Amino acid sequence: MAAYDPGMPSPSVAPDRRSDDVPPSGRTASGVDRVITGLSWWWVASPLILLTPAIALAMGFPEVREELGVVFGPAALVSALAAPAMGFVVALAGRRQRARRRFIVMAAVSGVPVLFFLVFGVLLAECPDGHHC
Repeated sequence: MAAYDPGMPSPSVAPDRRSDDVPPSGRTASGVDRVITGLSWWWVASPLILLTPAIALAMGFPEVREELGVVFGPAALVSALAAPAMGFVVALAGRRQRARRRFIVMAAVSGVPVLFFLVFGVLLAECPDGHHC
């Protein structure tokens, strides 16, 4: 009978799947996966980018809103629309089915408010009496 050594793992013990070195799928993260993660986080940050001038004003930095406030709206719009488009292309090239579906959902979530603004804020804006739009 073999002696028990607490320092050596038992051959019946499976490797820990929750370790930082091994992703849940069992494969190591590639560059494509890192780009997909980065683009996902970029999309998630777009509302924060949009609200940055208001947050800066509330924290007592009115000069941020006065000097740079105009920049944050277009930056948030570009983030909300470009990240899902670029992510879909990367996921398509990297053959990542789940990531493609995720970026399609992201594009739909971003597209609805943009289309709502375009239709009701620009195209169907009410004209003052006597003016042709």
